[in-house]
Amino acid sequence: MAQTPRQRQANAKFFKEQEQRRGKSEDEIKKLVKDVKATKSPISRVWLAVLGFIVFGGLIFEVLSRLFGQ
Repeated sequence: MAQTPRQRQANAKFFKEQEQRRGKSEDEIKKLVKDVKATKSPISRVWLAVLGFIVFGGLIFEVLSRLFGQ
């Protein structure tokens, strides 16, 4: 079975990570993995902005409606 482009990219990424690990101690590997995971956010910035707009936009709208809406 032939590889799809997505599989090929995943295999190349895995190979690169394994190549970086060769010849290093467990402590160095844990530090390397910790640095990579520390920089990646589980949610994208776009979704954070949308969520912030919904929460804070609604809050601001509520405050304005209470001040001027009698």
